[in-house]
Amino acid sequence: MTLSPPSLLCAPPEELQELAFIERPIRRSLKTAEEIDQLTVDEDLNDIERAVYLLSVGQEVQRVSVISNLPSLVRQNPAETFRRVVPKVREVLNGAGVEILLAAASSFLTILQDDIILIHTHTYSILKTVLLHLNHRDTVLSNAWLETLLSAINALPKETIKQEVLNPLLYQSQLSHSVQARMASCRILGKVASKFDSHTVKKELMPLTRSLCEDVESEVRACMCRQLESITRTIGMDDARTELLPELVELAGDEESIVRLAAFDTIINLMEMMDADDRLHVVVPMVMAVCDAASQVDEVVMASLSFQYGKLCSGLAGSLSDEQKGRLLQRFKLMCVAGLQTEGNQIDGNDKSTLIRCNCCYNLPAMVVFVDSAHFQSDLYPSFSSLCSDPEVSVRQSAAASFHQVVKLLASNAHVVQKELLLLLQDDALEVLDALMNHFEETLETVLPRGENLTLDNKLSDLLSAMLLAEQRVGCSLRWRLHEKLLQRYSCLARLLPGELLHQSFSPRIFIILTTNKVLPVQKEAARTFCTFLRYNRKQEQRQEMMERLVQALALGRSYWNRLRFLDVCEVATEIFSRKYFNKHFLIPALELVHDPVANVRYKLCQLLPRLRSSLRLPADKLLLQKLDFCVQKLLCREKDKDVVATIRKTVLELDKLDLSEPFQKRQERDLLDQKKEKEETLLLEMEQLERQQSDGKLSSDKHTERKRRDSKTSLSSTKSMSVSSSAAAPSSSKEVRKAKLSRSRSLSSQPTTSKPVNSDRPLKVKDLSSSSGSGKSSMLSSKDDSMRTAHFTMTTQSTSSVPVLIRSKTTSLLDRASTLDHRTSTLDHRNNMVDHRTSTLDQRDHRTSTLDQRSKTMDRGCGMKESQSRRLSINRKSSSFSVQSGRD
Repeated sequence: MTLSPPSLLCAPPEELQELAFIERPIRRSLKTAEEIDQLTVDEDLNDIERAVYLLSVGQEVQRVSVISNLPSLVRQNPAETFRRVVPKVREVLNGAGVEILLAAASSFLTILQDDIILIHTHTYSILKTVLLHLNHRDTVLSNAWLETLLSAINALPKETIKQEVLNPLLYQSQLSHSVQARMASCRILGKVASKFDSHTVKKELMPLTRSLCEDVESEVRACMCRQLESITRTIGMDDARTELLPELVELAGDEESIVRLAAFDTIINLMEMMDADDRLHVVVPMVMAVCDAASQVDEVVMASLSFQYGKLCSGLAGSLSDEQKGRLLQRFKLMCVAGLQTEGNQIDGNDKSTLIRCNCCYNLPAMVVFVDSAHFQSDLYPSFSSLCSDPEVSVRQSAAASFHQVVKLLASNAHVVQKELLLLLQDDALEVLDALMNHFEETLETVLPRGENLTLDNKLSDLLSAMLLAEQRVGCSLRWRLHEKLLQRYSCLARLLPGELLHQSFSPRIFIILTTNKVLPVQKEAARTFCTFLRYNRKQEQRQEMMERLVQALALGRSYWNRLRFLDVCEVATEIFSRKYFNKHFLIPALELVHDPVANVRYKLCQLLPRLRSSLRLPADKLLLQKLDFCVQKLLCREKDKDVVATIRKTVLELDKLDLSEPFQKRQERDLLDQKKEKEETLLLEMEQLERQQSDGKLSSDKHTERKRRDSKTSLSSTKSMSVSSSAAAPSSSKEVRKAKLSRSRSLSSQPTTSKPVNSDRPLKVKDLSSSSGSGKSSMLSSKDDSMRTAHFTMTTQSTSSVPVLIRSKTTSLLDRASTLDHRTSTLDHRNNMVDHRTSTLDQRDHRTSTLDQRSKTMDRGCGMKESQSRRLSINRKSSSFSVQSGRD
């Protein structure tokens, strides 16, 4: 927009000033030519020479840069650095400003902590510089050099500490020095005590310790009181009981609150070293006195007490009576509502009260152990519920952070706190949900029952609904990192919920996030969660449906963004699934994207090709390898986009080195991991088949019981028909046996040579006996006997005509056998009559009908076998007698 001269004249003065600023000449450089010459350094100088030059003639900013870079110079060349650079640093520090002194203290501290230098060679030179600036007037600088000295004490030998540290320490601890110097002496004393033995500490350091504990300044007494813990651990509890414990008890009753607080913290930290008598006579009275005078105690002391309260109660649990336990528990309940119960029902927004309630949340697991989980609902549940619904966000956040520990301690009683879990999931502040998600997997493993037979009751339905609503609320916000964490925690549901319930409730929502969310980390985490759900689903139909949705919506999607997401899913799937499953379901749709019209998709595919190639194993995947090679050749020959061409050329080199560059041990580990995944997938399929067989078995068992009920009546009638058939067949068989006796008594016999055809027909006779009625069986038996006789007759005549043999001596034995068979046949007839009698008496008992049926069948088979044997023998006798007679003729 251009302004005409009249408009410029009429413009307000502010706009005219802006235009004047624009027209002002702009300075081309921030430094003048002279300043640039001063800052210029010769490029031929090495690092050591450049550092020495800048420390000598450089400006302050250059000197600060050299001193800050001192640790890297020591790493590169320690000898030259300490010979040439460190002396220059000492010269610069004399009369230097605050910035240079802070940089030097930080650099020396880094050198000592990283163990860069040789301890006995160069630490002494650093110690001189530290002690020189330890008593600086500036408190910040003094504390910085003190931290450097405390770190140097760990690396110094004992003799150097005695000469260079202890002597100035005795001098600085006098009352003539400043409070800051005496407090520094207290910290140095606590650090030095760990370097010497017990005898040296008691002889040389203990008098100085007592004098500092009795200092006139409360800050010095409090500082020395906090160092008594390290001194006690050095000399042991036996000596500390007489040397230091009285001092601690006296400091616990000091008039200043900071001293009492320091003494209280030190005693609690040393409680693990005390025996039962010390706890009972020293710690318990002090704690009870503090609890009784809690209303008069300063809030600072109560805040510290609330932070250590759980550790205190757990350590004293074995030394307290029931009445004392009740008083400690009551004090904890009051601290849980500190600042909430005020006059006029107004909430006190004091920071100390909020801190006390946050500390109570921190100590909740220890208090559950103190009261026992069995008494949680009666003793601690009201306080726990109050903390979870506290008006301050920080308190609810602390309660959510310790929720998983409380749930694990409750174990089987975790259902008691499900209401509070729902409250924290539905909290308006996302900070509370963020704290809950840090250990949400452990919480769900305890709260949710296990098993595929899990029923969807009201409590479980409310929990799943709250989890879905929490995800939707986070998805609508800008907290994408929290959304990513939440999806990562939800992946554990694949192991905790049945596949059917998971497929109906969570899988559709995760798929929507995968296809619609625009934040890439959230999409990748959704892909991982969806693949995890697919991996552990036992239903073949549901797995097929989920896989088809992936291919249709992503691989074949209209938007190139969805096709890119499918390649991300493939990248995740290579880590979750086995090679066999990945090659069967993911590889071919991914390779088909080589024909994608968008260059970004082809570019992404080129980057993914080495991972796809690593999933193939020869010779099983020979065809898939040919397809992958075809894709590579097509990209090399027909690709026109320069970025894709450059990427595919780089990928080809990676593919050529893939089999050679990977170590054998790493490849073997990958193969073992893949075998484990494949076994798990096979086990899931077998479990699915077993569940189907069990369901089918239940249906078939129901049908089988119905068939038994229907066939119970028909079985009774069949047993009766069997008994009639056996009785009808018995007289016919007895007549044939008598005829055989007459023929055997008149003729001589010879051994039959072929009995196999008879044996082959024997099962047919048994089947006929068991399936037909009485009259039919007798007619069929007679006709079969005739056919058997004619066949056997012709075969016997052929054999006897070729080799005629006369056997007279065995006639008597054969006759004896025939008589024995006659006796057995009569016995069997008698048994058949007995079975018929039993069958008729047991018709009214339905449950034993099947057993009698089997017995009757067995007896009929035996009868039939005996009849066949007797008939065969009679046929043999007749044929042999006929052959002998023909020989006589």
